[in-house]
Amino acid sequence: MRIDIVKNKIELGRASANFVSEAVAKKPRMVLGLPTGNTPLLMYKDLVHLHKNGLFDAPQVTTFNLDEYYGLSLRDRQSYAYFMKNMFFKYVEVLESHIPNGLIPKEKVEEYCGSYERLIAASGGLDITVLGIGGDGHIAFNEPGSSFSSRTRLVELSAQTIKDNSEPFIKAKKKMPTLAITMGIATIMESRTIMLLASRKSKADILKRALEGPVTEDVPASILQTHKNVIIIADEEAASKLAKKGR
Repeated sequence: MRIDIVKNKIELGRASANFVSEAVAKKPRMVLGLPTGNTPLLMYKDLVHLHKNGLFDAPQVTTFNLDEYYGLSLRDRQSYAYFMKNMFFKYVEVLESHIPNGLIPKEKVEEYCGSYERLIAASGGLDITVLGIGGDGHIAFNEPGSSFSSRTRLVELSAQTIKDNSEPFIKAKKKMPTLAITMGIATIMESRTIMLLASRKSKADILKRALEGPVTEDVPASILQTHKNVIIIADEEAASKLAKKGR
């Protein structure tokens, strides 16, 4: 495991964008697993900046997003599909982009999730998957207690996740969904490279538990300790409680 500690969230965005940009330059037909959220947003902003300056292009890249709220349409401003379109895909053209469909009828969700897995496999598998980390240690929407053998599926969001993610819904005066479709832990772990991003002091405790505590389904991100090629990029606040500093 490689741990890169940067000064602040601005440097985190730059470092993560540079990592993705350089990887795509080496392998133009890259397959990326992509997250949403405040911390990954920093990466997308820097990738767009690189693109506008002629330093990053992705016309042969295929992307698979990690998750989507169940019950939200592609046009809903709180959906992850809307986030990705307006923060990244509107500016950077890719070959194909896949985002879980949050409007699949309940009786067809299992079949749909299987098809999402098959699409990933047909693409050749994930080359790089970018992750954030939840305050309870979740990765994608794999909440504490999720099986390490889990695949893409419909999940119930934890009370902690609902609390942490509720602000945009409160501002929009809308009820936050309690369900989501998420890529599973086993799917994520099959990625050839995993890059986890962590920012802010609020993530210091859980980052330490994930990287230095026992590997347990109670802290889903702890499974990353067993992956052969993981890069952690954390700002100084998020990394403040780690015993192992730097690489």
